[in-house]
Amino acid sequence: MDDVSAATLRRSLRIDLALCLTLVVQFLLGMVTNLFVKIPDEHPGAHAREYFSGVVAAIGWALPHGPGWVAAHVMLGLLLVVGAVAALITTRRTGIRAHTVLTAVGAFAIVGAGFNGASFVNYGADLSSLLMAALWAIALTSYVVALFLLARRAAEHAGARPEPAALAPR
Repeated sequence: MDDVSAATLRRSLRIDLALCLTLVVQFLLGMVTNLFVKIPDEHPGAHAREYFSGVVAAIGWALPHGPGWVAAHVMLGLLLVVGAVAALITTRRTGIRAHTVLTAVGAFAIVGAGFNGASFVNYGADLSSLLMAALWAIALTSYVVALFLLARRAAEHAGARPEPAALAPR
């Protein structure tokens, strides 16, 4: 773990921070969508008998034909999945087990939130919306804690004091 390069730590820090900020934007897009957009009762994927084909159909409908806010929300969700995979690949190089676990939890939460979002679009169940929000919170929390742990390691790696200034003795 001590042989982790500063460049690897910085790269992982940047990815984690980007995921945190993107998750906040995703939350805001989701709130706008939830409050101001009416999902049509009939669209490809609506009331699908087979869940996964319904998810694919809903995404295929939402991006080119869905309301603009929904399309933006879906597009950012897909980008978050790509970012979560990038974070998983990068975190393995750091060798920091807790960071790897937190990044995996965040990735699974993002994917779970996406599936619940598609479920909400297809079936309109409020529980799907609640689960999407709960999984968003788990993802954000995972990446914030991972960011903190990685920042501590980077500070130790650089020879700096690891605790934040607010916690330093006066």
